[in-house]
Amino acid sequence: MPRLCRTRLALLPSASGLWYMSQSKHAEARELMCSGALLFFSHGQQNSASDLSMLVLESLEKAEVEVADELLESLAKLFSLMDPNSPERVAFVSRALKWSSGGSGKLGHPRLHQLLALTLWKEQNYCESRYHFLHSSDGEGCANMLVEYATSRGFRSEVDMFVAQAVLQYVPFAVPPWLAWPPGARGWPLSRALSGLSRTFLCLKNKSSASVVFTTYTQKHPSIESGPPFVQPLLNFIWFLLLAVDGGKLTVFTVLCEQYQPSLRRDPMYNEYLDRIGQLFFGVPPKQTSSYGGLLGDTPRQNCWSHCSSV
Repeated sequence: MPRLCRTRLALLPSASGLWYMSQSKHAEARELMCSGALLFFSHGQQNSASDLSMLVLESLEKAEVEVADELLESLAKLFSLMDPNSPERVAFVSRALKWSSGGSGKLGHPRLHQLLALTLWKEQNYCESRYHFLHSSDGEGCANMLVEYATSRGFRSEVDMFVAQAVLQYVPFAVPPWLAWPPGARGWPLSRALSGLSRTFLCLKNKSSASVVFTTYTQKHPSIESGPPFVQPLLNFIWFLLLAVDGGKLTVFTVLCEQYQPSLRRDPMYNEYLDRIGQLFFGVPPKQTSSYGGLLGDTPRQNCWSHCSSV
């Protein structure tokens, strides 16, 4: 098809959709532009399809449409058809998540995160998939993805670290997920890949999903013998930690952090995560950071013991 013809055809759904929007007929505009985007995607016209996809979002924003499963599925479908390496896809998903939060300031609707995670999993983009799974409510899906991730990209000695990170850590916007593990870089050191990430899954206070992730992962990973107890000390620590969160007893948390220090030293960030967990679930006061940004501060174990001795 001549380029001029393609250009003119690309303008038709856009122009018609904008006219409908000008008449406040946002539903008709969305239907037309979404259909046009799907048509262009089917013919490999990525730029035109992406432009129409952004107009679909613009319509949702201007009409202040309430979030619905059907709309989330439509947005996820458009996302799945975009070139994974295109900047338009990054802009689209960021804007879609913002709309789906409904102005609540949250990180996006859990259902949309789940749909995005499934698409990225199919693309074997495990790190970004994990990010979205951890912001969904699909603990079982997250665990199944992590099993595939660990068996295809990690060393056998790291099987416990994959699930520990999923329970303790989520990837914040400040550090793009795709920087955490270079695609195809088998054996990239896990502690290095995840260093600098500053929040934990349990810090989301989503303990039920964390438990589902841990249980499903340990049951399905081929290199993990049935437990608990487990051969890997780090898995035993996570198991005890999830139990301790239910009880909320500071002394139990403190003893756990002390007894499992050899395992926790495998990743220099673990103590930082646990300090935050102590604040959220066990009443540990925030520690005073030094002038060096807290890098030389107390470990959670020390912080917990000092708090215990003062009460």
